[in-house]
Amino acid sequence: MEHIISLTKENIQQVVDTSMEKMVVLTFFAQQKPESMQMLQTLTQLASAHKGRFILASVDCEVEMEIAQYFQIQSLPTTLVLDKGRPIDGFAGVQDSPSVTALLDKHLPPMWSQAFEDVKALLSQNELLTTETLTRLSVELKDILLQADNLAQVQLVLADVYLQLNLLGDAKTILSGIGLADQDSYYQNLKAKLALAEDAADTPEIRELQQQLESNPTDISLSIDLAKALNKAQRNDEALETLFGFLQKDLNAGDGKVKQVFLEILTAMGQGNALANQYRRKLYTLLY
Repeated sequence: MEHIISLTKENIQQVVDTSMEKMVVLTFFAQQKPESMQMLQTLTQLASAHKGRFILASVDCEVEMEIAQYFQIQSLPTTLVLDKGRPIDGFAGVQDSPSVTALLDKHLPPMWSQAFEDVKALLSQNELLTTETLTRLSVELKDILLQADNLAQVQLVLADVYLQLNLLGDAKTILSGIGLADQDSYYQNLKAKLALAEDAADTPEIRELQQQLESNPTDISLSIDLAKALNKAQRNDEALETLFGFLQKDLNAGDGKVKQVFLEILTAMGQGNALANQYRRKLYTLLY
């Protein structure tokens, strides 16, 4: 259903049914009442700005008198908030946009929730999403996460997108920060996917380099080769940690080669990457 409609006898049942899942705002107006047209304009602007957060159903009382009588409308304009088929709030007369918004915010889900539901709906489709689409969704989710005050529910979906992008380090960082209370079945599913992806990324080259490094833990050349191999397998958290251990002891380790590779990996991960930003801060601490 569109988010701005005209309510009639023909579609009233559909609107009532829709209110079982989404809030409906009814506004009663008449062409002969300029103040009611003013209120209709304000609500229409709000409905457009809220991008489907609620459905605005306008009732022309000069045409749909039976509907106005059913809701016992005594004056125009009158605005009602409909939830699960019944009015739960409303007001008579004209109110400005901030006042209406304050009233709606008491009953409506937060602004970010609709965008979050749209992302989840897209991810639930059976068809494989392109890398471009998944990257776009990751950007949207990071913005939603800020609005949602780092809600675990949003973090888990972002981790899911990272796994589909094969950004294992980013997904691992998020999952490691999820509290016990939020470790539901979805979390467990993502943990299992991460474990499988890490196993798949555990190449013979990486295993060989790790074994060599166990025998020669101070070998900087081996450590650099291992970090590059881990980066290639999208295991950037391990790659950065491997190099950072040497930088903590000597910023010029390997005649500056360690820092060079460390910075190359950070640059490749991008400015908006949480794991990269974490290690940038660690490096700045050593520098300054």
